Amino acid sequence: AAEIQWSLLPPLSMTVPQVEVAGILEPAYDVAGDSFDYALNGDILHVAMIDAMGHGLDAATMATVAIGAYRHTRRANTGLSQVYAFMDKAINEQFGPDHFVTAQMMCLNIATGRLQWVNAGHPAPLLIRDRAVVDRLESPTTLPVGFGGEQPVVSERILEPGDRLLCFTDGLIEEHQDGGEQFGEEQLIEWTNRILRDHTAVRAVVRALSHALKQERGNITSDDATIFLIEWRGGDADHLATLD
Repeated sequence: AAEIQWSLLPPLSMTVPQVEVAGILEPAYDVAGDSFDYALNGDILHVAMIDAMGHGLDAATMATVAIGAYRHTRRANTGLSQVYAFMDKAINEQFGPDHFVTAQMMCLNIATGRLQWVNAGHPAPLLIRDRAVVDRLESPTTLPVGFGGEQPVVSERILEPGDRLLCFTDGLIEEHQDGGEQFGEEQLIEWTNRILRDHTAVRAVVRALSHALKQERGNITSDDATIFLIEWRGGDADHLATLD
């Protein structure tokens, strides 16, 4: 299961003048089904984060199908509604109606800052501006892929240069010790603001935040915990097609 999980991941960071991304995955001892994917095609940054139900090999296999379906539709340059529908069909046909994968898919135009996303059962991403969390990207949610949800609502927002988006899976905020309260989103926001006061680089923020949150959760990893951070800086991607 762990081999499958790690083989699915893209490079953990990418930097171009217009945008920088970094992700980190803290696996549970009994590997669950977290994964993420991204690609920059021209001026469009594509991002997906998933969490397959269950643990072990079944969850890793489901994650493989979900990421494979996502990459297929992303390469075909389809809209987010079609991405959701294709992933939903793939999971349902392969695993049946009792299995599902929560997912969040995004497209960011790195020239204009136009962000579009579909939320299929994930916590809302956090918007970071001026080194502090200022908002949650609330949006209509649809059913997790595999449950045959209706046509999803594609939400939209225009970012400002320098804005950051923090995406995360529920393993980060739902962890708790026996009989104790969940770690919760308020603690996540508090620790994010603390880390942002001491770190500026995207990769450094992701690493420091992951380590601090794990320590504050008592080093418990009953579920995968994944963080993905995007910083939009603005400008076009013409340089990507220019050879020195």
